[in-house]
Amino acid sequence: MLPQPRPAVRRPLAAAALLALAVPLAACGSSGSGADSARAAISTGQNSAAASAAAPPSSAPPKPTKVLMPTGPAAHFSTARDTKAGPILMTTLAGAKSGVSGKVWVWLPPQYDDPAYARTGFPVLTLYAGGQSAGYNTWTDNQLPIQEVDQEMVAQGKAHPFIMIMPVQNLDSDEAKALECADIPGQPKIGTWMSQDVPDFVRANFRTLKGRDGWAVMGASTGAFCSAKLALQHPDVFKAAVPIDGYWNPDSPLWKGHEQERLANSPDQLIAAGAADVRMLATAGGANPYETKLVKNWVAKAKAPTTVEYYEQPGGKHLTSDFKKMIPTTLEWLTANTAGPESD
Repeated sequence: MLPQPRPAVRRPLAAAALLALAVPLAACGSSGSGADSARAAISTGQNSAAASAAAPPSSAPPKPTKVLMPTGPAAHFSTARDTKAGPILMTTLAGAKSGVSGKVWVWLPPQYDDPAYARTGFPVLTLYAGGQSAGYNTWTDNQLPIQEVDQEMVAQGKAHPFIMIMPVQNLDSDEAKALECADIPGQPKIGTWMSQDVPDFVRANFRTLKGRDGWAVMGASTGAFCSAKLALQHPDVFKAAVPIDGYWNPDSPLWKGHEQERLANSPDQLIAAGAADVRMLATAGGANPYETKLVKNWVAKAKAPTTVEYYEQPGGKHLTSDFKKMIPTTLEWLTANTAGPESD
């Protein structure tokens, strides 16, 4: 029997983080097959003197499975960058449902290729960058070394070994053509690409967990907008989200003439609807009064079953260098609010 992986971590945030976290405010709160086949056992009674009826068949229920093995087709990857925690891979995903093609970077924790985890499914964390993120994703470079931090925290028993997925968010670097992680009428369906094609790609290529409990999104600035919006619109796909120093009102010029659709894609509207059973940690930099007010006001709008916690980074500014300091706190929160690696 293969060695079992580290049990899922279920522990609260570290004491320092707890001092900064407010109480939940929403509500004013490699490849293989999947399930084992059932084995049937049929017993038949016979009587030599007189015919007798056969006993009804009985079968053991199939063993429940927690792991979703890769379904294929397998993507082709190249190595984008080597890190101390293993390589970051890159591919171009042509979305079958959206018709959108875009770059996606992937990092697999070292545990993924450990023979002891050969039948283990891993949680998935999708990361979105700030800015336009057209052709790049800042979570892939050493400005935000989340991969190395994750492995350090795994060794300390403070974090899950997450599969990390880092897609682009736009197809053009011109901010006037910002797609805002949505299917804007008449524009490429980037919202469908993010919410359907990217998860389908992950399930096709990697061992994951069945259901949504092992799926989360996180992003900073523009990526915060995207992570909040996607989680609120697709609670069937994502269980948790961490919007870091975000904004909540879609403002792309491409929404002109489509106000109803714009509002339907507004995190400001979605958070107040109380329609999404998701957990979120919303952060703000303490050195930016405008940002703290913006985020606090948004958090206060949350209604059950949505739950939101607020974290204010002491002295934090809207800078990548400060987003970097947030990585341990956010990974610990995500670990407490998503399922960890599971084996059948």
